Amino acid sequence: MTYSQRVEEKTIKENPLIIGIESSCDETAAAVIRGRELLSNVVLSSATEQAKYGGVVPEIASRAHTDAIDEAVNRAVKEAGIRADELDAVAVTYGAGLVGALLVGLSFAKAYAFSLGIPLIGVNHIRGHMAAAYLADKSLEPPFITLLASGGHTAILYTKSYTEFEILGSTRDDAAGEAFDKAARVLSLPYPGGPNVERLATQGKNSIAFPAMFSGNGFDFSYSGLKTAVINYCHTKEQKGEEYSRADVAASFQSAACDVLVSRAVAAAKMKNCKTIAAGGGVIANGYLREKLLNVCKESGISLVLPEKKYCTDNAAMIAAEGLVQYRAGNFAPLSINACAHIPLGKKGKQ
Repeated sequence: MTYSQRVEEKTIKENPLIIGIESSCDETAAAVIRGRELLSNVVLSSATEQAKYGGVVPEIASRAHTDAIDEAVNRAVKEAGIRADELDAVAVTYGAGLVGALLVGLSFAKAYAFSLGIPLIGVNHIRGHMAAAYLADKSLEPPFITLLASGGHTAILYTKSYTEFEILGSTRDDAAGEAFDKAARVLSLPYPGGPNVERLATQGKNSIAFPAMFSGNGFDFSYSGLKTAVINYCHTKEQKGEEYSRADVAASFQSAACDVLVSRAVAAAKMKNCKTIAAGGGVIANGYLREKLLNVCKESGISLVLPEKKYCTDNAAMIAAEGLVQYRAGNFAPLSINACAHIPLGKKGKQ
């Protein structure tokens, strides 16, 4: 019996056991869920090694994944208290990300699914970030507004159903996460930039009027102007030999970058008459942004679904969560699926 025939014979379960595998950047991760219940979550990171070079080196990341993938998967299965042959599907990130890194996780997942005779599910990394909300609130159901803020994407979406969403607004240039990394660089902060900007910002004041990032009158963003303003401010001060507070720059940048995310997400919820906003993506781990979201949503009478910080940054739990969505929809991948460095979020409108 062929692999495809074995998969076709499988009965779709309401609460399947799914293992998620994530290797798109510098985290090698594996997690097991039963329905929306998270049973294990293992993350092995090479970030410390990458920090020596001021950012992720693709070759080093790929080698680190090769060394760690077997351990991560075995630990996830063991910590979940199950046997591998009890799994119902394997969900794996196929894009977007570093191709070499993606191929490590994808190749392992293909072999794993084949050996067990269970479905392989290819997961879009960005949809994984969006699906983390389903683990944070097990009762969450569409429709709702999704605020996505990561290193590669920044967008506000109307999540109509589990598999359909409408892009209301997105960034026209840099993503929020990219802006944080570039601000960190000009402030001479180490990799990763986001957490270090946040840490420095706690020591400063929001006292510098950096430009707002509105682009038109809709829900789009533009972060390139903010990034340039921070760079110009610091370089001008240095060239003139004037002292300035790096902490104030960090605090002012953070406020400008995050406040617009909150205001536009809330405005979108009101426009669509949605009572819930779900947030996802690495930038959502920022403490200032989380507090701002909590306060503004509370004042506006909007329910906020905010995943724990560890489920905002890259992890496999979110990949398994999106895998569950695709499993229930019967969207299985062939063993010929390939890694994809870039996956567009999509055009405005229904997706």
